[in-house]
Amino acid sequence: MTRRKLLSTLAAAVGAGTLGRWRGAQAAGRGLGTLELPAEYWRDKVAPAAWAVLFEEDTEPAFSSPLNAEKRSGTYVCAACHLPLFSSTTKFDSGTGWPSFWASLPEAIGTRRDFKLIVPRIEYHCRRCGGHQGHVFDDGPPPTGLRYCNNGLALRFAPAGEPLPALRP
Repeated sequence: MTRRKLLSTLAAAVGAGTLGRWRGAQAAGRGLGTLELPAEYWRDKVAPAAWAVLFEEDTEPAFSSPLNAEKRSGTYVCAACHLPLFSSTTKFDSGTGWPSFWASLPEAIGTRRDFKLIVPRIEYHCRRCGGHQGHVFDDGPPPTGLRYCNNGLALRFAPAGEPLPALRP
């Protein structure tokens, strides 16, 4: 077997396992308005490091986000457009150094395949502004078995009992 054939077979097998769980999740978000704004629109609305993560698909260093240790009840929203993405009830400590969740809020995220590390992964982004949030893996806890591994810079936390940030723009 050639190296190319081996790698493509391995990539297909890994991708098929992860993608099988995503059929229902990929349909989420229908009917939610998508902002058709260029990435440059958001540059002066978020910190430079957040912009790099959200719109250049950068990754923050592991264990660098204060949101990784956030334990209060509340909602995690997109750092750019403020769309609610995750509830604190689905957050768990994955030991990876990034905030992790086992489910997103309904109609909050979109997905696409990412081949940056050769083996396909599922990248997810804010359904509204398209800001890159992280990747989802199939090694999470019940009930979904999924782990949404999120960049803390791509999120803002709104504690329960306080108003959510207003949607932008």
